[in-house]
Amino acid sequence: MSDVLILGYGPAGISASLYALRAGMDVQIVGKDSGALGKAHLIENYYGLEKPLTGAELVEVGKKQALALGAKIAEDEITDLMFDGTQFVARSQSATYTGKACILATGSARKKVAIKGVSELEGHGVSYCAVCDAFFYRGKDVAVLGSGEYALNEVNELLAVAKSVTLLTNAAEITAKFPENVKIETRKISELLGETQFAGARFEDGEEIKLDGFFVALGSASAVDLIRKAGAMFENGKPILNDFQTSVPGLFMAGDATGGTLQVSVAVGEGALAGLAANKFLRE
Repeated sequence: MSDVLILGYGPAGISASLYALRAGMDVQIVGKDSGALGKAHLIENYYGLEKPLTGAELVEVGKKQALALGAKIAEDEITDLMFDGTQFVARSQSATYTGKACILATGSARKKVAIKGVSELEGHGVSYCAVCDAFFYRGKDVAVLGSGEYALNEVNELLAVAKSVTLLTNAAEITAKFPENVKIETRKISELLGETQFAGARFEDGEEIKLDGFFVALGSASAVDLIRKAGAMFENGKPILNDFQTSVPGLFMAGDATGGTLQVSVAVGEGALAGLAANKFLRE
């Protein structure tokens, strides 16, 4: 078990790791890719750069810096996070990582779902966390919106309790191997059914499917998705933070995931503060 488990190796995650490492902490970093920064053509508005770097180059420089100070870095996609009372446990489809404290720095929150009815039915049959809400759908017919490893994790959570689980890809390419007892529907969705309670989905060809629950699991699990699984509290749809710590002691957030100005300099600053806060938490 590491002292500090950091999810995400962008500016916020690496910055947090540097402060934890220099404080003598054992640090495990887990990241899937370089995120939005990795797609940036040239970074010029950042302190200390004599020459512009591509976003991907800046990410690699940061990783090398953390490795030089003793960090362990794994390239993996985390799909689940929990706190068992003594440690944080993050899981991918093939590995488990643990830490006494955990910093979520996985980038901006989940992308919005461009399907009519999703936002209106949130909390009324539309969910973003199978671990949180699967209990309410025992013996019922549910669907998962997604097509990758994150969706697979949600599907597996629901299979244990639901009557049936349907994967709705909304025309996206399937990038994970789903169990044979999961029905896969690849058609484009035009809207969700139900006025005050989710009742199903209508496809663009006009056909409808009746369902009791609709779980959104697009792309990779975001920081917001993961802290929700770990039991963090929310207010007005946003996680409650106090000095970058969530309502779960030892669980922190930093960088684009917290909202605000989505800039490298801001992410680095928040990562530093989250790293210092994690150090303080562990020492107390």
